[in-house]
Amino acid sequence: MDDEPLKDWAERRDAKLGRLRAVPVVSGDGPRGSHLQPDAPRVIEQWNGHTWEPHAFAASLADAKAILYPEANEPSPAGPVPKPLGSGTGKHRRLQAPEPDGGGRT
Repeated sequence: MDDEPLKDWAERRDAKLGRLRAVPVVSGDGPRGSHLQPDAPRVIEQWNGHTWEPHAFAASLADAKAILYPEANEPSPAGPVPKPLGSGTGKHRRLQAPEPDGGGRT
């Protein structure tokens, strides 16, 4: 048989424990796409290995995303400052070369 070892299955299942999802609280047949009602309240549910359990409540899609993706709310580290583009309107403008001291321009 080509059965998967129980150890591999358990590791795969345990990796999913604690996963969160946002479900809109709307009347009807069940969860709907989040883009359809972004201002609808959301229940944040957590996977326990067998079923989704209520974990938190969010007033809107934006609040739900802040709970689901906290790393997106952190400020990004300061990176290198981009170099200014040369003059002109072309698509392929070259970067300005640094002017040497005492250049011929006045």
